[in-house]
Amino acid sequence: MNQNKSVITLPISVSPEVSFLSIEDMKGSVRFNMTNDYMFRAVLQTNNKVLRGLICSLLHFSEAEILSAEIVNPIILGESIDNKEFQLDIHICLNNSLFINLEMQLIDKLNWQNRSILYLCRSFDQLKHGQNYLEAKPAIHIGFLNYTLFEKFSEFYATYKLINVKKHYIYSDSLTLSVVNLSRIDLATEEDKKYHLDSWAKLFKANTWEEIAMLASENNYMNEAAQTMFQLSADEQIRERCLAREEYYQEIRAYKKIIAKQKSKFENIVAAKDADIQSLKEEIRRLRTKLDNEFV
Repeated sequence: MNQNKSVITLPISVSPEVSFLSIEDMKGSVRFNMTNDYMFRAVLQTNNKVLRGLICSLLHFSEAEILSAEIVNPIILGESIDNKEFQLDIHICLNNSLFINLEMQLIDKLNWQNRSILYLCRSFDQLKHGQNYLEAKPAIHIGFLNYTLFEKFSEFYATYKLINVKKHYIYSDSLTLSVVNLSRIDLATEEDKKYHLDSWAKLFKANTWEEIAMLASENNYMNEAAQTMFQLSADEQIRERCLAREEYYQEIRAYKKIIAKQKSKFENIVAAKDADIQSLKEEIRRLRTKLDNEFV
């Protein structure tokens, strides 16, 4: 455990008082944690050490194995964004030899499988005209979902590859899909815990600074993540962008409730019609039986 108090450096747009706070001084609820996809991107784009630490946990790498981790689709943090145009994924080139997509997704839009495959294929399709196919860099798409993708096969951290459907051997390592189920941290395996992936998930979902401070004491990577998150939370423009994303998802939740209500209403109408039809069939059978008995 890291017992040293880590002093938070002063970010732009933050009052001077913030610069004297330490992780242990953080108190109260967190307005925007890292399940907010803008905060998620902002932390990882701002602090490359946090990005490297998360990748180490996800891919089971050692720190020495990561020579470079470059976000190749950065945004200008704090600028207004158009929800229709804003790309939610973080596209990374690792060691100039591997492409990684990271994406935070709180709401089940019922399109994750196709969406993740499309993003993965786009990442893999990076060859320029005249390049040899052997020069194609492998691609990995990793989604952090706050819901269970396959109810019959619940896992905390699941990985998928192209395999032979009969013999189950891997066709290629060039394409990999992984999903971290933030709603089932309780299913984390010993291997997941060994690489602190469960701790990252808890950090993302933490709702109080006390929880974050406790998790930050586990290792330097999460300590850095907590500091960066606190710095960004003190920036008014970052808060506005996080709020915009939250309102966007609230609208989606509202639409889903309306759709669910209309679906339930439709199903009730269909069920009532089915009941009427069944009742009519029973009445016809009763009349036929009565007629048959009268003519016997």
